Amino acid sequence: MSDLLAIGASGIKAYGQALSVVGDNIANAQTEGYVRRSVRLSEAPSGGDIVLSRNSIRPGGVIAAGVTRSIDMWLVDDARVAGGEASRQSAKLDWVTATESVLADGGAGIGNSVTSVFTAAEQLSGNPGSDTLRRQFLSSVDESAANFRRTASALGSAAAGVATEAQGAATQLNSDLSALARINDGLRRARAGSSNEATLLDERDRLVGNLSNATDVVVSYDARGAAIVRTPSGDALVDGATTATISVTVAANGTIGFGINPSATGVLIPGSGTLAGLQDAADHIAGQRTALDTLASQFATELNAAHQAGTDANGNPGAALLNFNGGAAAMVAVALAPDDVAAANGSSLNGNVLSMNNLRGAGGIEQNISAMIAAQAQTTAAARAQEAAASSRRDGSFAARDAIGAVDLDREAAELLRFQQAYEAAARTIQVARETMQSLLNIF
Repeated sequence: MSDLLAIGASGIKAYGQALSVVGDNIANAQTEGYVRRSVRLSEAPSGGDIVLSRNSIRPGGVIAAGVTRSIDMWLVDDARVAGGEASRQSAKLDWVTATESVLADGGAGIGNSVTSVFTAAEQLSGNPGSDTLRRQFLSSVDESAANFRRTASALGSAAAGVATEAQGAATQLNSDLSALARINDGLRRARAGSSNEATLLDERDRLVGNLSNATDVVVSYDARGAAIVRTPSGDALVDGATTATISVTVAANGTIGFGINPSATGVLIPGSGTLAGLQDAADHIAGQRTALDTLASQFATELNAAHQAGTDANGNPGAALLNFNGGAAAMVAVALAPDDVAAANGSSLNGNVLSMNNLRGAGGIEQNISAMIAAQAQTTAAARAQEAAASSRRDGSFAARDAIGAVDLDREAAELLRFQQAYEAAARTIQVARETMQSLLNIF
C-alpha cells in the first residue's frame, strides 16, 4: 500500500514539474533566444529486499530526470557563422550607401560645379569684355571650390561616424564578453538538468551569438557547458578567468583598427561581424577621400595653368584661380576682380578662355569625376548584392535552427493536456490508496 502511495506521489512531483516546463515554453514562445525545453521522465528504480522477503518487487513510479533543451549545436553554430557574415555586409552597406549619397552628382555635385566653370568660360568667350560674364566665371570657380570642400567635409563626417559606431560596437562587445564570463561561472555552479541550467544555457548561446555578430570567433564548450571563446588566431576572449578587452584605434585618414588585451600581438583582425564591416567601410571612405583630393589637385593645377597662360583686361599675366592648400577640404578660390580674368592670349581677346575647353575630354577632370562616381555606384551595387546574399543565408540557417528549438504552441497545448491527465491520474492513484487503506482499517 505504501508503494502505491509512493507511486502516486512520484507522479504528482514529476508531472507537476513537466507542467511547469510546458508553462515556461508557452510563456516564452516569443522570447528571443529561448529554446524549447522538455522534462526527461524515467522509471524510478524498483526491486530490492524488504524486511520479511528477499528479491521482492517494489514498483518505483516515475521521476523527472532533468530538463533538456531541444537544440542541435551544429545548427546553432551554423546560424552563428551566417549571422556574423550578414552583420558584416549590413554594416558595410550602410556606410557605402552613405558614401554614394555624398558623392552623388546632383545639383550641388562636384561634377556639375566643374562643368559650370567650363560653361561659364564658353559664355565669356562670346563676349570677353562683359563684366557680368567675368563675374559669373569667377563665381563658378568659387562655387566649384566650395563643392569640393563640402564633399570633403561630408566624407570626413562619414569617416567620423564609422569610428563612432566602431567605438560603440567595441563597447558592446566588451560588455558581452564580461556577461559571458559571468554566465560561465553560473553554469559551473548550476545543478545539471535543472531549469536554471537551461536558462543559463539559453543566455550563453545568445551572448555567443552577439559575439559572432561583432567579430569571428572560435567557440568550444567544457563539460559543464561553459563557453571558451577565442579569435581565429588563438587569442582568448573568454577562457576561465581570462576576459579580453577590445579597443579601437583611428588613424589620421579615418581608417580603424582594433586592439585586444591580453594578447601576444595586441591586434584583433576581424574576419566577419560588425567590426569587420565597419573596417571595410572605413577603408572605402578613406580611399574615396584620397581620390577626391587627387581630383581637386588636378582641377586646381590644370585650371590655374590654363588661366595663367593668358592676360587679363589690363594686359597683365593671369593669376592663379584656386589655392589647393593640400586637399579638397581646404581648397579655396583666389579673390580676383572681374578685370583680373585672363580671357585673352596673344592671338585674340577670347583666345585663353577658348583654350580652357582643351581641359575637357579624355583624361580630363570631368571624365575623372564621372569615373569616380561610376566606380562608387558599382561598389554600392556589389555591396547591396553581397548583403542580400548574406541575409538570405542567415535567414535560412536561422529557420533551420528554429525548426528544432522554437516553441510550437500547438505541440505545447497537446503536451499540456497530456501532463494534466497524467497528473490527475497520479492524484487519483493516491486517492485510491488512501480509500483502500481506510477500508482495511475499517474492517478492524
